[in-house]
Amino acid sequence: MRPPQNGFPLTSPSPHTVRSRQSSSTEPAPETSAGAPVATGRNIDWHVAGWSIGILAAFVIAALVVPDVVAEGVNVGFTKAAAWFGLYWQYLLLFTFFVAVALIFTPWAKARLGGLKSPEYSRFKWVAMIMTTLLAGGGVFWAAAEPLYHYMSVPPFFEDVEQGSMEGVFAALAASFVDWGFLAWAILGSLGAIVMMIAAEKGLPMRPRSLLYPILGKKAATSRIGAFVDVVCIISVAAGTVGPIGFLGLQISYGLNFLFGIPDVYWVQLIIIAVLTAVAGVSVFSGINKGIQFLSRVNVWMALGLMALVLVLGSAWYVIEGLVGGFGLYIANFVPMSLYQGDSAWLASWTVFFFGWFLGYAPLMAIFVARISRGRTARDLLLGTAVLPPIATAVWFSVLGGTGIYLDQQNPGSITGALAEAGLPAAIMAITSELPMSVFLAITFLVLTMTFVATTTDSMSFAISQSCVKDDAPSPKLRLTWAILLGAAAAVLISIGDGGIGALQSAIVITAVPVGFVMLPSLFGAPLMLRKLAIEQGIVGPRKNVTADAE
Repeated sequence: MRPPQNGFPLTSPSPHTVRSRQSSSTEPAPETSAGAPVATGRNIDWHVAGWSIGILAAFVIAALVVPDVVAEGVNVGFTKAAAWFGLYWQYLLLFTFFVAVALIFTPWAKARLGGLKSPEYSRFKWVAMIMTTLLAGGGVFWAAAEPLYHYMSVPPFFEDVEQGSMEGVFAALAASFVDWGFLAWAILGSLGAIVMMIAAEKGLPMRPRSLLYPILGKKAATSRIGAFVDVVCIISVAAGTVGPIGFLGLQISYGLNFLFGIPDVYWVQLIIIAVLTAVAGVSVFSGINKGIQFLSRVNVWMALGLMALVLVLGSAWYVIEGLVGGFGLYIANFVPMSLYQGDSAWLASWTVFFFGWFLGYAPLMAIFVARISRGRTARDLLLGTAVLPPIATAVWFSVLGGTGIYLDQQNPGSITGALAEAGLPAAIMAITSELPMSVFLAITFLVLTMTFVATTTDSMSFAISQSCVKDDAPSPKLRLTWAILLGAAAAVLISIGDGGIGALQSAIVITAVPVGFVMLPSLFGAPLMLRKLAIEQGIVGPRKNVTADAE
């Protein structure tokens, strides 16, 4: 089995995706940013919005007119981006995690962010929104499939491990944890969110350009490079969101055909995308405090229920053994696996690809995390992004992927055969078909994927819209417009098959090249800005890092 070359962490339908060849508010105006009024058309930055929409539209049109040329161009760009910048991304994510963890243990981490005295959301609601926004469809399809891929073909880092052995199971899970673990979560919501929140307190807008505050100061808000940064980051996350939407249409259509014999054709996929866009649209007009928060809580409770069912109906002991062994192997080899350079082709298809994808999402995730984290201490923020979610993700991957491996060992080829033949969506369908209550489980997993992707669509339409306004918070109409644009782009691209979606999915890795340099200032800027904030709040003295009064 060849690994998913040019795949997509949340959305690849198979290992060959490019063919042609994700407490109530204490404030009276919950949809505002730092108390600002909702933006009107006069406050929209039409320069940034126009370029972003134009570039996305041009890509979609080109994919329709000359799909082979687009696919080939994306493949070349993807290969060069991974080869030239992969090692840089690995070091950037690793150092971001280490700095985030180090900050947790400093007295500066007691500083409260966002200008509020207490958090807007309870911890459960807050973590739920963060986790479900990132995981999207990957919370189901990749959680089931990636450990199986690594089980079928042992990762080169563990070349001496025997395929099919228990050590091979540990190695498969450990490789999955590298791709979806501490480094990925740290780049998405830790140091960048701290810079974004402190910059906003200094009067800068919550837009990607504000991540340049550590080097440009307040000039970041008005510089020309700021506009370029906004556009690149919007295009990157738009590609990363259109992918899950289009992929969802393809995957649920496959699932409905598998379960009920409903034709796996374009009009079915179109209906699914329309339903998803409608759910996201309703959530948009409900606001963050109702829409995203409600969908996130539904996602988490549904995931917990499904996890319990799979453990009971499968083998809880096998999953626990796999989790402990795989996570222990991951921690024991944390730095070597994170910086692995032994097999460049494998690396580009897996770890570097995932790191590039998460990096492409990072600036707008920083905006979203900053918006929902006001009133929290820096320690809360760092624990709630760089530590707790990756541990929860490891448990979830162990339950789905570990159960899939267990079932395949009991009935050889029942899961891996389906995965090799039909790709990503076949994994979860094959797993559920081997368990009691198979139809109920399969339908519930498909519904969970729908709500995961709807949450991501809503959250990212907010972040994109926030990046398109000058000073104020984006209006629901602007957010709805972006949600519809993302859904429409997905609907058009799947009309030419998964090659169009695959090309757009892989393009996010190309856009990660400039985004990687946008995130670099946070690495040194976040500690300096946090220390200064702690001094301003009287937590430490200006010369000695001595804790003042307790919170």
